[in-house]
Amino acid sequence: MRVIDYTLTTEDESLYIKEILQRRLKFSSRLMRKLKVHEGGLLLDGKAVRMKDRGLAGQLLKVSYPEETSYFEPEDIPLDVPYEDEDLLLVNKAPGIVVHPTKGYQTGTIANALVYRMNQEGVSYKPRFVNRLDRDTSGLIIVGKNPHTQDFLMHQMEKNLVEKTYIAIVHGIVGKPGEKGTVDQPIDKDPDHVARRHVTPDGYPSVTHYEVLATSDFDAGQGGSCTGYSLLRLCLETGRTHQIRVHMTFLGHPLVGDELYGQLYGYTEVPRWMPRQALHAAHLRFNHPCEEKIVDISAEIPDDMQRCIEYLRLVK
Repeated sequence: MRVIDYTLTTEDESLYIKEILQRRLKFSSRLMRKLKVHEGGLLLDGKAVRMKDRGLAGQLLKVSYPEETSYFEPEDIPLDVPYEDEDLLLVNKAPGIVVHPTKGYQTGTIANALVYRMNQEGVSYKPRFVNRLDRDTSGLIIVGKNPHTQDFLMHQMEKNLVEKTYIAIVHGIVGKPGEKGTVDQPIDKDPDHVARRHVTPDGYPSVTHYEVLATSDFDAGQGGSCTGYSLLRLCLETGRTHQIRVHMTFLGHPLVGDELYGQLYGYTEVPRWMPRQALHAAHLRFNHPCEEKIVDISAEIPDDMQRCIEYLRLVK
């Protein structure tokens, strides 16, 4: 069981325990409701304490989360975990794997792999995915091990305090290497397609920043309406479904290997040298939910994208 210790200060003496949890530990109202019904969840100097009580400077407040277990079936699937602590872990997701079970993918997901990993290590928690990636997008995913971690980081994402950086390969020459730009266009579901999203004035605010890393006029014989290729670094202010794919398509530069959006520009077949959308979640930087530190993790470009970069001559 995860336990958080907090020593009250002189400034805390005028606050209710509820206010200390909100202001000092950044607990959400939902989590505090869970703590209310969790016996032994709140202790002050070893004695049960109520939300409406107050304490004295120097007293130790202990907060323990309710025990949780996962209902996902365990599966022995390899996982790349570049960072882990008591509160969270990061998974470097391989392309072609779904994050958690859905109607179309009941097994073979990251969630199933995490439960197997827990069983092997003799630990138990409910995996809480703070961010998600499309099945064919590779890269970093944050998994919270308790409700506070998930609530805290999702709130940070809503406030644009989590740095999210992607690497993508797109059709066409976006600009000169070093050139930067921003796409500030709202996104919503495309009423004419069951899976696609599109830019629409009535959509949800969506902002994508990009930088051109390299370009190439190499002709890979794909057809389509774009000439050449660009390697981009992208940073998201928002996290809409398919945001990068939609914004790049809006600019006239769909992702290489993106069957869903590439067909809008005449790319009806996925190339053998990049058989999935060339998109990788390469870097995450955020405030730790329980410790006074920054988590700053990068994941190298996977082999399939690296081969594509070399094939298209996008090497600086």
